[in-house]
Amino acid sequence: MQENLHRFFRAARGVGVHVSPAESIDAMRAVASVGFADRNVLRDSLLLTLAKSEDEKKALGSCFDLFFAQAEPAQPEGEGEADAGESPNTVPQSAAGAGDATSQSLGALTQMLLAQNRTEISAALANASSAAGLSDIRYFTQRGLFASRMLDLMGMQRLRDDLDALNESNPALAERLQTATEDLRSAVREAVSQALALYGREETENLRHEILRNAPLSRIEPRQVAQMRALIRQIARRLRERYSKPRKRQRRGHLDVRRTLRRNAAWGGVPFLTAWKRRHRDRPKIVALCDVSGSVARVSDFFLLLIHSLHEVVDDVRSFAFSGHLIEVSEILDSKPAEEAMAEIMDKVGFGSSDYGSSLVDFEKAFMASVTPQTTVIVLGDARSNNLDPRAEILKRIAERAKRVVWLNPEGRMTWGWGDSEMPRYQTFCNVVRQCATAQQLERAVSDIVATYR
Repeated sequence: MQENLHRFFRAARGVGVHVSPAESIDAMRAVASVGFADRNVLRDSLLLTLAKSEDEKKALGSCFDLFFAQAEPAQPEGEGEADAGESPNTVPQSAAGAGDATSQSLGALTQMLLAQNRTEISAALANASSAAGLSDIRYFTQRGLFASRMLDLMGMQRLRDDLDALNESNPALAERLQTATEDLRSAVREAVSQALALYGREETENLRHEILRNAPLSRIEPRQVAQMRALIRQIARRLRERYSKPRKRQRRGHLDVRRTLRRNAAWGGVPFLTAWKRRHRDRPKIVALCDVSGSVARVSDFFLLLIHSLHEVVDDVRSFAFSGHLIEVSEILDSKPAEEAMAEIMDKVGFGSSDYGSSLVDFEKAFMASVTPQTTVIVLGDARSNNLDPRAEILKRIAERAKRVVWLNPEGRMTWGWGDSEMPRYQTFCNVVRQCATAQQLERAVSDIVATYR
């Protein structure tokens, strides 16, 4: 049972429950005290010692129910009460026609299936699972491999030989064995699927996330939107954990010779006490302008999620959204959860016809004072202005006031400058221009922006 507990801890980690070595020791001590006789008591003991939140408690309860569920072959119809008087270790009377010599020559698995000894079959399945290393399964493509490995370990080759022999000597018994074999295959497949759900969940999630991270945001299917939003939240959480902590140490700069000599004048200029030039770090200030027009409607949700995370990482952030005109959305992003904030922003200015020139005019008239030599201006949009005046000279004036201007474009570089794209004009006044067509590119860009202030 100790090995089973170790496998359970591994499965618990796969569903997102952090199990430290100390917690696993506490859980094993609790199990040693309560025993294994009462499954409900065992379940409660593991939940009390391992779960640290309500979400972990639910995940761990589902994991326990799945882990301790046993896959068994289905019992053939009509064999419940009729066979109750037979010994569970004997071959049914229908095998008598084959003679004692035939029944004794059958393999162990064949006799087990014909006798319908469910206890022995369950034990054989458990032994085969352990011998095949079923807890090492990680991907759904491995299901066939582990199922074949388990069947071979249980004696499937001998079972095939017995089935061929019985087809010639006792067709009725062969038909019964064929049905039991199919039930066994189903039980093995169920056991493999159960193991995959337990041990392969983490790898499957990692693979799914890796695929999503590299998928173009504009081509996300409707069924993947919720998954992508969850992924963006994980990216935002990593940004918070990485950059929201205060710096504990300030790196030294170069030796300050003048201050060192003045400080050590009493010792004849011998530098007993040194003075160093400190690296000056500007307090981070960010101004974010997000395009939420119809041309980028499929990616604007993800842009707004990242901007929402910036409000939690950086103290001084002012955010604006625009399509035909521009409004400030800082208060909305600061005071409301992400989903509510995005819905309100899209309701106010979203899905319209983009007009970058008019939006830049709105920003210059009302919010130009927010740009200082310490400000990083981030523009998130495709720079498509529907053949209207792009007013690139306003972006030039913004760049002259700001520390730097960063433009994140969800379109591929090959499309910049084609059609109504004004990206080549705007690019002239930007310090950094990046393609952000995927979640991975978006994370790297935002991470680099925030990292410059650390």
